[in-house]
Amino acid sequence: MKHLSFFLLLFLTTVGIAQNFEDEWKGFFSYVSVKSITQGNDKLFVGAENAVFSFDLSTQEIKTISTINGLSGELISTIYYSEDYRVLFIGYENGLIDVVIDGEEDVLKVVDILEKPTIPPNRKRINHFYEYNEQLYIATDYGISVYDIDRLEFGDTYFIGELGAQIQVTQTTVLDPYIYASTLDEGLKRARIDSEDLIDFAEWQSISGGGMVGVQSLGNTIFFARTNNTIQQLGVGIVASFSDNIVDFYTSDDEVLTITTENTINAYDSNFNLLSSLNFLNNLDDEFQSGISLLQNFYIGTEENGLLRVPFGSNQYDQILPDGPILNNPFSIDASPGQLWVAFGDITQTSNPFPIDERGISNLREGAWTNIPFEDLLGATDIVKVTINPDNPNEVYMSSYIEGLLKIEDQTPVLLLDETNSNLEEAIVPPNGSNAGIRLFGSEFDRDGNLWVVQSLIDNAVLRLGSTQQFQKIDISDFIEPLGEQALKAIDISREGNIFIATTNNGVIGYNTSTNTFNKIGEGLGQGNLPRKNVKAVKFDASNRLWIGTTKGLRVLFNVGGFFDTGTNIDAQQIIILDDGVPQELLFEQTITDIEVDGSNNKWIATATSGVFYLSANGQETLLRFTKSNSPLPSNNVQDIAIDDSTGRVYFATVNGLVAFEGTSTAPRDNLENVYAFPNPVRPGFTGNVTIDGLTADANVKITDIEGNLVFETTSQGGSVLWDTSAFGKYKVASGVYMVLITSDDQLETKVTKIMVIR
Repeated sequence: MKHLSFFLLLFLTTVGIAQNFEDEWKGFFSYVSVKSITQGNDKLFVGAENAVFSFDLSTQEIKTISTINGLSGELISTIYYSEDYRVLFIGYENGLIDVVIDGEEDVLKVVDILEKPTIPPNRKRINHFYEYNEQLYIATDYGISVYDIDRLEFGDTYFIGELGAQIQVTQTTVLDPYIYASTLDEGLKRARIDSEDLIDFAEWQSISGGGMVGVQSLGNTIFFARTNNTIQQLGVGIVASFSDNIVDFYTSDDEVLTITTENTINAYDSNFNLLSSLNFLNNLDDEFQSGISLLQNFYIGTEENGLLRVPFGSNQYDQILPDGPILNNPFSIDASPGQLWVAFGDITQTSNPFPIDERGISNLREGAWTNIPFEDLLGATDIVKVTINPDNPNEVYMSSYIEGLLKIEDQTPVLLLDETNSNLEEAIVPPNGSNAGIRLFGSEFDRDGNLWVVQSLIDNAVLRLGSTQQFQKIDISDFIEPLGEQALKAIDISREGNIFIATTNNGVIGYNTSTNTFNKIGEGLGQGNLPRKNVKAVKFDASNRLWIGTTKGLRVLFNVGGFFDTGTNIDAQQIIILDDGVPQELLFEQTITDIEVDGSNNKWIATATSGVFYLSANGQETLLRFTKSNSPLPSNNVQDIAIDDSTGRVYFATVNGLVAFEGTSTAPRDNLENVYAFPNPVRPGFTGNVTIDGLTADANVKITDIEGNLVFETTSQGGSVLWDTSAFGKYKVASGVYMVLITSDDQLETKVTKIMVIR
């Protein structure tokens, strides 16, 4: 058995190191779509869309590897496990390679192919890994690269097309004295493996033309799979053919060749005798994407059902699948204490729901996922907004951008409100009178328990749902032209109970529920001062200030009370910060997709291209900044944020998956009964903050040493405060016991707790 840890020290300059984030982050990835399978060391390694899991064949234990552990979060194209070196190689569509070494916490990132300027971006895909004599032959869309596993460094690259052209190599294999390469463009090629001049395209001989899916050595013979779904044996001819596309071509260590098509899987011994074949699985409507044969079992990677194990000679399967949501492209999320709801609806940048998507929904509750398939959603397609009833967390409403309003009780869809059972109306769009459906989007509960919803392309665009199934409708057509507005999107409700709506073409619209009047702000000084009328996010903070996210930057409306007053200047303001002493506009020209306010009145802001910003209450300080490069975010395109106020956990829905940051800012409690501090004790080497949680709003917090000397004092904004274990920021306090003295804002309640500091 060979080991790599020594060489990690030698070659840190040639590879990147990806940090492990397990202490502060959680990953919630879907593993249902299995792209590639490999095996070794009595384990299966399974590559899903952008994460990996291992399955121990002896213990049946499942372990996941994701961006939380340092993976890139990009789309996986192939994986390979080297049993000799106990290392897993993960290849991606964009040319990146992640290296996961048994026993090592961090992941190595091999960026040579990804960053190679002479290779076009559309030719960097990693198609296949093949190990031979300590070398890893990497089949790509440009040719073959060689990677020295022992030294963790690249060797030569072979451009084997005619006259040295870059061509798509699908697989490689070695059968002495030749190395073989299957290509999509120029058939099957080979060269002598001991040649010192393999970089010369002339060394590579074409031995069979046509497009090739793969090539494998089996026993003393070469077999290759063609794009016309036939299998040929070198020197013999066609030995098998299939009616659907070949998706995987794999030889295991025990010399079994597995051929997987979209609907079948077949295993052959070293003489190409059929060992077992499967073309039907009970109660499964899915397509195969990958497969291997091992120990008299088929292991099949499917598109929607994860990894399936089927014994030879059977059509009964066991599902092997880590717990997770249905898909890896969450569009809308909402959280309440102990749970998260996820919807996967999608619309285009121009708010077009077509083509219609029929996707299920997912619910994380007390650490376990419940996935509800589309067939149970009563016909609700394109779900674009999730809203949990704050007074009844078991009641959830979901906006369909084509079919109406879905109501869920105790994880069961119970009602789809539409034109057949409520006073909702379908939108009819001229000039040909086409039916645009019921395009509901933003929704929010007011303090009286009413659900407010907005509908696009219709006069009665503002809707209020009370205790009945009928909506109170507010006509907006005297204020804006509904058919001229692409979409009414996010909404939020002010302290006074007024409704504020983000729109695509009309900036921010406000509806005064007391006077039944509208007003709006748009671009230009005196008109609202928005950088663009296309608004994606509106959110009120604890000070009743409206934070507005547009496709071209951030604004804050301080004078919400005067929004409906005639003649009052209601321009929103940009936030100016000092960047190295130079005044700059915060989030200048960023496309902002969501804004959420935590228990400390700080702001979490999602963007379409730059990850997430965590801002202080007034926006003057960036407390945290998360991007794909410095955090487990699988994409810088973050579509939605949700906060569990009871724990401070912050969920991020990105276009490539769902992750959560274990934040510390919680909502204020009603009393001081459950105050606690963590970590406690503070052990040597700890450099973070101590969180004091379970506070009431505006509670006074004092920390003293055992002799009563004050070392820290603050007032809580939400349900928690942070202490950096210093004496008013001057120096770190010494070892000892520190008293935490807490008094509620009305001074009717007090609490004392202790923190042990060990230096």
